[in-house]
Amino acid sequence: MKKSHIYITSNKNRTVIYVGVTTNLVRRIYQHKTKYYKGFTARYNCDRLVYFEEFTDIKKAMAREKQLKSGNRQRKENLINSINPEWNDLSDGWLFYFD
Repeated sequence: MKKSHIYITSNKNRTVIYVGVTTNLVRRIYQHKTKYYKGFTARYNCDRLVYFEEFTDIKKAMAREKQLKSGNRQRKENLINSINPEWNDLSDGWLFYFD
């Protein structure tokens, strides 16, 4: 079964939080970093991966994304802080190579 991920990105000042879902986390984070799509995350520089979860069922990942998006900012911050209290970019050191 294909893996999918929910993820949270933020900007360097931690003023904006974005929650998303994808079936290719590396590619999607690359797209955020290069502002491939000219939308919300490009406008607010949400290019730092601060949290993610892996799923084997895209429907479960989408349900989790919806749950996270419906929560308030404090709940999202608490989730990030539970595994990444410094809000480090978890994609630092990733190699972005695509065919």
